[in-house]
Amino acid sequence: MSGHNKWASIKHKKAAADAKRGAAFTKIIREITVAAKTGGGDPTMNPRLRTAIQAGKDANMPADNIERAIKKGTGELEGVSYEEVTYEGFGPGGIALLVACLTDNKNRSASEIRSIFGKNGGNMGSAGGVAWMFEKKGLIVVASSATTEDMLMETALNAGAEDMVAVDETFQVTTAPSDLWVVREAVEKAGIKIESANLTMVPKNMTAVDAGTGRTVVKLIEALEDHDDVQNVYTNADIPDEVMKEIA
Repeated sequence: MSGHNKWASIKHKKAAADAKRGAAFTKIIREITVAAKTGGGDPTMNPRLRTAIQAGKDANMPADNIERAIKKGTGELEGVSYEEVTYEGFGPGGIALLVACLTDNKNRSASEIRSIFGKNGGNMGSAGGVAWMFEKKGLIVVASSATTEDMLMETALNAGAEDMVAVDETFQVTTAPSDLWVVREAVEKAGIKIESANLTMVPKNMTAVDAGTGRTVVKLIEALEDHDDVQNVYTNADIPDEVMKEIA
């Protein structure tokens, strides 16, 4: 399937490093709160909330923090009201970027995200200029050392997965958004350890860049990800292996 990329295969490594520093907690708490606000506080009836709670557990977030975030979302506790907004833009080499944010001030966020684009060789575009290049999918990442390709493929496809590919030292399993949890549970029941499982925006086609441009793209993405309001950054950049090894 076109659109699988090296960047997605290492995001779980970066997330694990962020979790060790506690940097991931704020973003996860915001996601839990908004998920509970939009879909209710029962994770069995709210797949987005279930995924956010699992992300909190994966990051070793205390159960009390998760429970408070849910209650803030459902209105049982007072809390800041966050809005979802996605900014679209282009980076070095013409690569496309989607920047998914949760913010309490859209004007401030827009100004600051625009500034990050400008300082790192990119430019923020208008709504709809980039989004059509991506499609929403469930994405499960499994380390290639955790299982055989044949076993994972059989398990995932039988559970309803759409596709699986090997990327670097991982396998990437793609699902329809509604099938993410069903496939995840099937893989885990088969005794296969999952590195990450999330809803994501998968690029329909990749844009190749050279090593120098790739390093500039990575710098832009990391600057965006460091912003407190940014939950996820998605790109169609096909970054060279030598640059990806530098990141890993």
